[in-house]
Amino acid sequence: MRKPELHIVSFAIPDPPDYGGIIDVYYKVKYLAEAGVKIYLHCSQYDNRKPSEQLEKWCEKVWYYPRKTGLSGLSLKLPYTVFSRRDDSLLHNLQSTSAPILFDGLMTAYYLHHPALNNRKKIFRPQNVEQDYYRLLAVRTKHPLKKIYYKREATLLKRFENRLQNVDAFFTVAEHDYLFFQKKYPEASHEYIPSFQPYNEVKSKAGYGNYCLYQGNLSVEENEEAALFLVEKVFSQLQIPFIIAGKNPSLKLQAAADSLKNCTLIANPDKAKMDVLIEDAHIHVLPTFQNTGLKLKLLHALFQGRFVLVNNEMLTGTGLESLCETADDAAAFMKTIQHLMSQPFDAANIAKRKEILLNAYNNRTNAECIVTYLQQIFP
Repeated sequence: MRKPELHIVSFAIPDPPDYGGIIDVYYKVKYLAEAGVKIYLHCSQYDNRKPSEQLEKWCEKVWYYPRKTGLSGLSLKLPYTVFSRRDDSLLHNLQSTSAPILFDGLMTAYYLHHPALNNRKKIFRPQNVEQDYYRLLAVRTKHPLKKIYYKREATLLKRFENRLQNVDAFFTVAEHDYLFFQKKYPEASHEYIPSFQPYNEVKSKAGYGNYCLYQGNLSVEENEEAALFLVEKVFSQLQIPFIIAGKNPSLKLQAAADSLKNCTLIANPDKAKMDVLIEDAHIHVLPTFQNTGLKLKLLHALFQGRFVLVNNEMLTGTGLESLCETADDAAAFMKTIQHLMSQPFDAANIAKRKEILLNAYNNRTNAECIVTYLQQIFP
């Protein structure tokens, strides 16, 4: 049997793997390469992200395509996230071999329906149901222009997502998304393959920490909203130390954190600093107000931290309910935090995490699932 081959179309350059779905792309490439897949990687390039020597070591070939941002990315009929990633060179390079094509996220699928690719096997990897994600962003933002943009993008994404009949297989990252696409496109193959991620072992420490932690990309509106909720509604009523850590916090969030004596905001910590913050915290307090996709900060906390306290929206589609404490309003968060601060995180907690996480979120097992599919369709 020959070495399996795969084109992967990524929505951004996945190195460094420092946020959301791009972490899944990076480690998917890594573990597929280690499993023997010959990878042809196509990356939209923007946000000052640079070509990657590491990706080029793992892949047979890596191409970079400047994203058409601003007015050149606008279309009356297609979502900005999709239209701004079109590139004639991408279409040409996808035809360089007859290998199957994995479109990593709806925003990468501009050429999914192109006649030149009619006879190709196509795999779609949704990080979430995109129209739901943008619809919820529109609901939550208070910025009038952003609200208009998010609403319009949600409408166009829904229209675009209704045209995925050409997809041969869906590899979804969350259980509820698996059910959504399976019901909508029953003729395709469907696999639930949780996010690839940096963790291969549970490193949680037994014992006690002395603070609570919220971490994430703080420039993302839903993360800022969650952090503000914790500052204003939860930790303002407690004396327990609370740390917020993450990328690019706003002045509004900094001011809110500064208003509490027990709250510290750490902006843009490097990986080493973030790992220490996660490992030493006693409770990871991680609410979300958007139950879309899989929040990778949840996996980070479970693989490396102690207690994890979330709301039910954070757990949607993850299968991780038994590893977390839950609360769904400020009073419940406060009560649970006060209780957990007096409880040791023990060996039984760690053993339970190992049993569940190293089964469902096993990078090598999940890579082999993709390899098996490739060998079946492209022997």
